[in-house]
Amino acid sequence: MRIRKLLAEFVGSALLVAAIVGSGVMATRLSTDKGVQLLFNAFSTVLALGVLIYIFSGMSGAHFNPLITINEIVGKRISINSGSLYLLVQFAGGICGVALANLMFDLPAINSSHNFRQGNQLLLGEIVATAGLLLIVELLRIQSKSSAVSIIVPAWIGAAYLFTSSTSFANPSVTFSRMWSDTFSGISPSSGVKFILAQLCGAIIGIALASLFTDSSTKLRERL
Repeated sequence: MRIRKLLAEFVGSALLVAAIVGSGVMATRLSTDKGVQLLFNAFSTVLALGVLIYIFSGMSGAHFNPLITINEIVGKRISINSGSLYLLVQFAGGICGVALANLMFDLPAINSSHNFRQGNQLLLGEIVATAGLLLIVELLRIQSKSSAVSIIVPAWIGAAYLFTSSTSFANPSVTFSRMWSDTFSGISPSSGVKFILAQLCGAIIGIALASLFTDSSTKLRERL
């Protein structure tokens, strides 16, 4: 059973990164308009994420994100041993996914990105995107609406693609993987490290905000 869960996390993470990076490359080859490229990339990511969460949620919980896994460990909903393996396969899957995407478009499998994404405004955007993601996941959980995750989470990521300055990475393993594709979706290692730190800050904020609703939600469920 554990092997099946880890395989689901590995494959899901790999395909998610492949969709993000691959659609970014395709977008730049189909259009020179930056707006069209971003929409193309966002649309593909939203669809892929929705499908992957839907098909793998019953197997592994469809985390595909170290921040989600860490939150589950802290909440004692998953053991430290299992969670650690989840983190390992998420990063491994992401690297395999970026290599797959690069190779599909006749690019070097692993190529350090020179796409610098710098500025405090981008880090603020990452904090907002990640805080929103963790807030949404937690609120869905405490309201027993986890069945809606495959719709709500991709919807948030798609929206955050377009309204945050960072275009919503909101995932450390995906960010790390995108450091190794010198394409539209890539991010330079120096920028990526800062993005990951911003994501950690955003996750803490999102979970803290969600905790403000926990007591009232619990009482409401008890009354019902």
